[in-house]
Amino acid sequence: MILNGYNQELIETIKGWLREDVGAGDVTTSVTIPTGSESKAVIHAKDQGIIAGMPIAELVFQVVDPALRFTAKVSDGDAVNPGTILAVVEGSTHSLLTGERLALNLLQRMSGIATRTRSYVDALEGLKTRLVDTRKTTPGHRLLEKYAVRVGGGANHRFGLYDAVMIKDNHIKGAGGITEAVHRARTVIPHTMTIEVETENLAQVQEALHAGADIIMLDNMQPDRMREAVALIREQASHVKVEASGNVSLQTIRGIAETGVDVISVGRLTYSFESLDISLDLNEKKEG
Repeated sequence: MILNGYNQELIETIKGWLREDVGAGDVTTSVTIPTGSESKAVIHAKDQGIIAGMPIAELVFQVVDPALRFTAKVSDGDAVNPGTILAVVEGSTHSLLTGERLALNLLQRMSGIATRTRSYVDALEGLKTRLVDTRKTTPGHRLLEKYAVRVGGGANHRFGLYDAVMIKDNHIKGAGGITEAVHRARTVIPHTMTIEVETENLAQVQEALHAGADIIMLDNMQPDRMREAVALIREQASHVKVEASGNVSLQTIRGIAETGVDVISVGRLTYSFESLDISLDLNEKKEG
């Protein structure tokens, strides 16, 4: 699977989600559908967008019933229109209906994130600035949501609190300043780990440069001030990466990128998306 080594973790997570939804059993299906009934289900898009989560939807059905046959008709990253058939699933009607909602929920959410991400990526066409996500993800869904960002053409920022030093305003206050915060971090972390510092004005940018930050974030700066900050950083430390963050929208992202920043982080990719409308219909009932 595309999610590189997370299969077993995902399987256990999916089992938990199924326990939440199914509980002691699918009452409606058990009392309305004859035991042994088999069907063919068609999953189709009702919106235009970018698909993400096909392997996850397949995994849900496999966890519900390994005998179900899942045939994908599109791949993650494909653009679809209303009516596009995404997959066909065949087998036990009971199993199909048990896995339906969880598979669709995940597919819809992930596709919504991929679709929103692609719109931001398209707004940056022709520029070198990279689009990245943030830690503003749904608890328990970070792995899938960050994967969906990659499917949409974006890249991932740090995954959690453990894989990079990111000194923000509260860290600066708690440490007694940018210089002290960077110094404390540098004396402890391995040489392979980067230090990023969030700055709100040119004075903080200058202090972060002198302190030896590897990445400087320009937080909520106006484009003109951001352009000044980029010029200052390029002049004094051309190896330092520059990230822009804060109130980035589809309407403003290109202007921000044109200031010369290397990276733009956008929380809206994972907390303010609209799920794609996707449905599953039993297309053909087979004799059990």
